[in-house]
Amino acid sequence: MTDQLGQPPKSFYWIAGIALVWNLFGVMAYINQVTMSPEMLAALPDATRTFFENQPSWVTGVYAIAVNAGALGCVLLLLRKSWAVPVFIVSLVCVLLQFSYNYLIADGMAVFGRSSVAVPISITVIGAGLVKYSMDAKAKGWLS
Repeated sequence: MTDQLGQPPKSFYWIAGIALVWNLFGVMAYINQVTMSPEMLAALPDATRTFFENQPSWVTGVYAIAVNAGALGCVLLLLRKSWAVPVFIVSLVCVLLQFSYNYLIADGMAVFGRSSVAVPISITVIGAGLVKYSMDAKAKGWLS
């Protein structure tokens, strides 16, 4: 429910806040991956180490954009700014590019196993949900 001033319900802030925490976990995962020491990399199973060593820089770049845009989109959502919509779209496009490379080109399923697709699917579904939620919030006048 909204009041006459287009104020979003309390659930809007809960959803945006939980989404921000989710996206900050993504930022942490990215930082952990790119700051992995040579010793940590060497300790990984051979297939996993090779996967990360051979990952093109553009994939690492879209990973960075995806997680940071997702977090920024959530901050913009909490600030009730309509810029959240295109920022979430950029994040989702980067997620799709990253996972397309990891699972369709680099055959990440062979490296990480069939069950490894659950996390990318969840990330993609949540990303798409945030695009839709922000678009709906904008249409309802909750974002300016």
